[in-house]
Amino acid sequence: MTGETDSVSTPLESTLADRIDALFRVVRRPDREQYSHEEVARACREATGESFSATYLWQLRTGRRGNPTKRHLEALAQFFDVPVVYFFDDEQGAVIAKELELLGALRDAEVRSVALRAVNLSPEGVGTISDMIDVIARRESEAGSGGP
Repeated sequence: MTGETDSVSTPLESTLADRIDALFRVVRRPDREQYSHEEVARACREATGESFSATYLWQLRTGRRGNPTKRHLEALAQFFDVPVVYFFDDEQGAVIAKELELLGALRDAEVRSVALRAVNLSPEGVGTISDMIDVIARRESEAGSGGP
């Protein structure tokens, strides 16, 4: 990997399309590739016994279509292994999105390596590393935004 991770930004006002797209970006097949719309749609058809096409899923994911049935959302939640409340409750959706963001970051080998090495540090050492990461992130954010 290049050291980049997929960010899952799900603020309280996120759309259904944003949430579905985040699931596709973060929850991956065992070979670490994204699931295709067809793979997910097929699993949802099997779970619900109802019509669920790859095109319909793409439309939901891109916001071109809204208001899916509760059964369709339940099937998506089951497939991606998230609670169905992820789609319905803004507060819980935001909490779940943060958990997904962590999972996405841990897919990155370098991030995972840092996290695993930090396990053996004292709480003070972890705090120091955390402070260093905050300083670097702030500097990079300022450099990227043309700030001071």
